[in-house]
Amino acid sequence: MFEHNIIVVGTSAGGVEALTYLVKHLPPDLNAAVIIVLHISSHGTSVMAEILSRAGKLPVSQAQDGEAIVHGSIYVAPPDYHLLVEPGYLRLTRGAKENRCRPAIDPLFRSAAQTYGQRVIAVLLTGLLDDGTAGLMAVKMRRGVAIVQNPEDALYPDMPRNAIENLEDIDHILPLSDIPSTLVALVNTAMEVQPENPVPSEMEFESQIVQLSLEAVENVGNRPGKPSTFGCPDCGGTLWELEEGNLLRFRCRTGHAYSAKTLLAMQSDNVEDALWIALRALEEKASLSYRIASRMEDRNQTLGAQRLKKEAQSAKESSAIIREVLLKVNPNTGVD
Repeated sequence: MFEHNIIVVGTSAGGVEALTYLVKHLPPDLNAAVIIVLHISSHGTSVMAEILSRAGKLPVSQAQDGEAIVHGSIYVAPPDYHLLVEPGYLRLTRGAKENRCRPAIDPLFRSAAQTYGQRVIAVLLTGLLDDGTAGLMAVKMRRGVAIVQNPEDALYPDMPRNAIENLEDIDHILPLSDIPSTLVALVNTAMEVQPENPVPSEMEFESQIVQLSLEAVENVGNRPGKPSTFGCPDCGGTLWELEEGNLLRFRCRTGHAYSAKTLLAMQSDNVEDALWIALRALEEKASLSYRIASRMEDRNQTLGAQRLKKEAQSAKESSAIIREVLLKVNPNTGVD
């Protein structure tokens, strides 16, 4: 017999409200540790631990590197660090961002699955895009329990919906109001030990590379997946393509990782950035060309001035086209 006593929770947009409700309704004698990743800015400090401390009855703290895991406690990932679960303690690392985030949900879920297998309960709440789906896959691969907030109940339904679309064996799809009681029931119910799936080499590799293991970074010949035709938006390196069931993911040599949707969103951002750079360059070229042409006219250099004016006019026309494209940029999907 064994107990579910490692609860990992991931959320992003709308997560403060969801976590506050969840923590408020957990009992003070919960016989499990709760470990949380909320997508937060890499800059400044986080007050999430203080918010959750005031909301509930369990002690809440910002996770510290090497800190022992104590049942009945809640740990929150600090800004700009991935939070990982090791045997009996927590690990903080500044490895490469995953799905544009650090802390990210997938590394937490993956490390918990690798370390504690069937004892893990993973909870995915409200959020944008699809961080957490790959981590839930890892939890299910190791026979843990997967709980996903019902997208219709989530303030931002993308993360829950993407998990449901890509995983066929989610254990519970629940409104937020039912998740605390379900967690308590799972923690308080002893379960028979099932034959545990071994830790796949791909999971071990991904757990190593998020900690910037030199062995994993240099392991080009035997790394999971196959080289794709795409470059990493963060560092420019080749992205390896990873297929897990219905889920398509990418990871570069140094560890940056993206779901297909996140990669598409980053490419859209890069396209918009390039358009703004082009617009600035064209406007500056037109302005400078007109200025030089004016000085040439003052010196009776008519032919040269006419040539520069034509170049300036061409630049203005091109910048007008780019300006129209920028006005049509969709903030969610890029250029229409």
